Amino acid sequence: MDVSSPDLPHSAAAKSVHMHVHGADLPHPVQAPPWSILRMTLAARLAAAVAVSAVLWAIVLLAMR
Repeated sequence: MDVSSPDLPHSAAAKSVHMHVHGADLPHPVQAPPWSILRMTLAARLAAAVAVSAVLWAIVLLAMR
């Protein structure tokens, strides 16, 4: 598709197309996620699950009041 074709609106014709392409020898650097449930210990995951469950049960019990 020709970007400068006359049937496109003016704003679309004025934009330049930029492709983000690079070779496998120059990959993006790995960025560690700020938080991941997969990196939590089993005890921490169970504690988080119990805490979330308690909050959800509190919401249900308050709604039933």
